[in-house]
Amino acid sequence: MTYIQLINLSSIIKTIKILIVVFIFVPNLFANNKIQKDKKIIINTLEAHKDRLIEISDNIWEAAEPALLEFKSSKYLSDYAEENGFRVKKGVAEIPTAFVAEYGSGRPIIGILGEFDANPGISQKKQPIKEPLIKGAAGHGCGHNLFGTGSLGAAIAIKEMIESGKISGTIRFYGTPAEETIFAKVWMVRAGLFDDLDLCMDWHPSDEIEASTQSSKALVDFRLRFYGDAAHASGDPWNGNSAVDAMELYTTGLNYYREHIKPTARIHYDIEKAGDVVNVVPEYAQIWTRLRENDKENVNILYERAKKIAEAASMMANVDYDMQLISGIYEIIPNRFGAGIIQNNFEILGEIDYTDSEINYANTILKESGKELKGLDGTLKPLRPTLPAQGGSTDVGDVSQVVPVVRLRTTTAAKDGPWHSWAVVACTGMSIGHKGMIYASKALAMTMLDFYNNPKLIDGVKKEFLVRKGDRVYKPQIPSGPPKLID
Repeated sequence: MTYIQLINLSSIIKTIKILIVVFIFVPNLFANNKIQKDKKIIINTLEAHKDRLIEISDNIWEAAEPALLEFKSSKYLSDYAEENGFRVKKGVAEIPTAFVAEYGSGRPIIGILGEFDANPGISQKKQPIKEPLIKGAAGHGCGHNLFGTGSLGAAIAIKEMIESGKISGTIRFYGTPAEETIFAKVWMVRAGLFDDLDLCMDWHPSDEIEASTQSSKALVDFRLRFYGDAAHASGDPWNGNSAVDAMELYTTGLNYYREHIKPTARIHYDIEKAGDVVNVVPEYAQIWTRLRENDKENVNILYERAKKIAEAASMMANVDYDMQLISGIYEIIPNRFGAGIIQNNFEILGEIDYTDSEINYANTILKESGKELKGLDGTLKPLRPTLPAQGGSTDVGDVSQVVPVVRLRTTTAAKDGPWHSWAVVACTGMSIGHKGMIYASKALAMTMLDFYNNPKLIDGVKKEFLVRKGDRVYKPQIPSGPPKLID
């Protein structure tokens, strides 16, 4: 049997195990009239909180604070949690803007993640034509103003169910900063903040409604600094050693390496500093590199090669260098069992309806971005196959390595428009984003209600988690001490 055949056989066996879990642990749970009535209470609760949730989301949108500087955004959310009776612990994991809000006691203990950092440099007005609100400022091009607020809304809905005596257990909201650049959840995982959870809920703004069944790419982030010797670029260049030469040799090595990496790998870099003036041999250069692969094992292969390339570049240019690890994150362990429960609640909620004005707004954005006019997609789709990781990366992956994570996405922006851009910022501060956020809140809370009402569902999620994780050991890939601003 060939290597490829062995891999395929292993995948088939794992899939069979997961399907067995699903068939064993999914009885006819959703016909229960009491549960259906309680879900209507959940929906009504979130409708009652809707205006305030939208207000908080818009406040975070206006603040648009990047990684580790989300002081206003964190306060908006933590204050509302305290206002609603949660016990709030701030500054967890030595991160000033991170917090945990908890209500209830005993098991099950269900967590829910909430991000709130913005993307640097993509400020945008609430309009479908590109125009910055504040030139050079940050903007919510990934919808994290909706993310944190929507998750807190779901947690509040569950809190009110616990408070009324309809369910018992503990709900815990995690205010998680700095997802876009530093990946602060890894520090929170290392601090043990997720260790006692039965499961964790997560969602993300998107351009479609989906119960998430996919993984994400693992990555490693690091910075290289090259230290040369200055000299007059014309008068006596032989007395200098160029740090920029070393950096260029490094990037050349990386780019030649691209031919020999797997199609699943990604290499990105940003040249941050390359000398000061043209008539001086540059004594300093700085470059930020990001490597991605489908899993942590393979991304570390890329990392080891990049280290060798950096060392070789410094030797060839006769300069010194150092390498600073910023952070590394794991791939997401998906959970199809949990996704199936979410899918059921999507079916209860139905599709998202949009006005002609909202569709025209989205199409204007798409036209401005040079994209096909696809408007908005609020339709429901069946569960997708679980395929190898596609697209981006997230520190939710590290949470999923220590506790089962059940995830969803909802529509908050124009279909197939560019993310991490002004096009998304233009949607996340108005009704298109608001609708997706409230829809996500309802789906999250309804799904958590199913878990609180039926421990067998939690068992099913945990069993799939154990099958997919196997015997792999999780080890955080971050420097010692708290996360630091990237200067």
